[in-house]
Amino acid sequence: AKMAIGLGADVTILDRSLNRLRELDDIFANQVKTVFSTLDAIEYYSSKADLVVGAVLIPGAAAPKLLSHDHIKAMKEGSVVVDVAIDQGGCFATSKATTHQDPVYIVDGVVHYCVANMPGGVARTSTMALNNATLPFGLALANKGPKQAMLDDPHLLNGLNVHKGKVTYKAVVDALGAELDL
Repeated sequence: AKMAIGLGADVTILDRSLNRLRELDDIFANQVKTVFSTLDAIEYYSSKADLVVGAVLIPGAAAPKLLSHDHIKAMKEGSVVVDVAIDQGGCFATSKATTHQDPVYIVDGVVHYCVANMPGGVARTSTMALNNATLPFGLALANKGPKQAMLDDPHLLNGLNVHKGKVTYKAVVDALGAELDL
């Protein structure tokens, strides 16, 4: 959003979290429109957009399809959709994973950019960022052992998906159709 604003774009952000929308209003003041995400809002704003960036994440689960094929058909010819959620199955009905070597395809006149592992395009930078974000967790596991490290850090504990051969994370269970065993 910051880059688009800097380039003079008219930016609208849709989200289902009122708290997040308020935060974005505070951050961007009157530079962006914030809209509570509903089916009607998605249909309206996607049909008017030159660019739609789908950036939905439900940890451990497949991304919901926010734009149907009919929504894509209703978009302006030459508009672009970027599916950041492609690694979780994509959030547009017409999304299919592409590569950095062949990144785009067109459906109903709409350009699709659905590169899996988008950070791989800047491999060195993304590797350093990932290392910086995960190193403290790795050090805690190494220094304290897994059990104590997870007891001391609820975020680390929330990352536990399987324990002693049993799936412990509900979103993974739902995505795989397995049984939750706590």
